Amino acid sequence: MATTRILEWLGRLYIWLLLAFLYLPIIIMALMSFNVSPFYQLPLEWTTEWYASLWQNDQLISATWNSIKIAIITTIICTVLGSAASLALFRYEFRGKKVLQALLFPPIAIPWLITGTAMLIFFFGVGIGRGLFAILLGHVALALPYVIVVVSARLQTFAPELEEAARSLGANQWQVTSRVTLPWIMPGVIAGGLFAFAVSFDQFVVSYFLSTPGQTTLPVEIYAAIRKGFTPEINAVSTIIIVVSMTLMLLTARFFKFGGEK
Repeated sequence: MATTRILEWLGRLYIWLLLAFLYLPIIIMALMSFNVSPFYQLPLEWTTEWYASLWQNDQLISATWNSIKIAIITTIICTVLGSAASLALFRYEFRGKKVLQALLFPPIAIPWLITGTAMLIFFFGVGIGRGLFAILLGHVALALPYVIVVVSARLQTFAPELEEAARSLGANQWQVTSRVTLPWIMPGVIAGGLFAFAVSFDQFVVSYFLSTPGQTTLPVEIYAAIRKGFTPEINAVSTIIIVVSMTLMLLTARFFKFGGEK
């Protein structure tokens, strides 16, 4: 009995230590964004000066909007193409299907440094070069396998008999997909879209290789700013992004069912 209690206490301690390791740096960063000292001097003196300075930093704001626009476009493209590809792999048998499914995993497993170098060489070879369009193509190539894998995993729990029953009742292919299949896989589609957005918005390596001066994303701009000299404005924009991201995640978890009740 005593041993069970000790193990339970150690388990809870481990979880709390893990959560502290993950969230304590984020909390400290958020607090420092309200500190009047740019050198993290303590005790903490509250101010919103760095948030006001943030809106005057044109480079940081421009990079943030670039990241948001690229991430949204990447999410839309990858969600549509990834869901369609998952349905095709689920419904049809064709030559090379197993090979095609196996090829989905190397882009996830290959280090992004190698992927970024390969994309840079390829884009210059075909005449695309560098810039925001090249970054968008790179992000789509990176995020698409995540969507296909997530949606395909959701489709493994789908009963094909439901589609057959809908067809026997007179539904055409579009009605079967939109009224039977799509509602069932919607949690996987949403999860895949969130994966795509996160992969695109947080992507640094590929964006660094494919960006040009004046056309960068937020991670690249933050890296450049740190090299020049860290400013609390980076803490401010990071805190805003975290608050917005957590809010979107909570709203998604609240209004959509992911295998359970709301």
